[in-house]
Amino acid sequence: MTTALSIPDVWEAACASRTTVYEAIKAGELVARKRGARTVVLSDVLATWLNSLPTVSAARHSEAA
Repeated sequence: MTTALSIPDVWEAACASRTTVYEAIKAGELVARKRGARTVVLSDVLATWLNSLPTVSAARHSEAA
């Protein structure tokens, strides 16, 4: 089931900042919709956006630690 998420719900679910979410929307990377005055993102669209982000290799991750 697809759920409409408010922008604060999006940045919380994505572990991202408000600015990051709005920049992704502005760049067309994350599709948002308007419901009256409220901007929402569908949960399946958020999942697709998160899955499109680059992956971190195990070797690179261990270097950062």
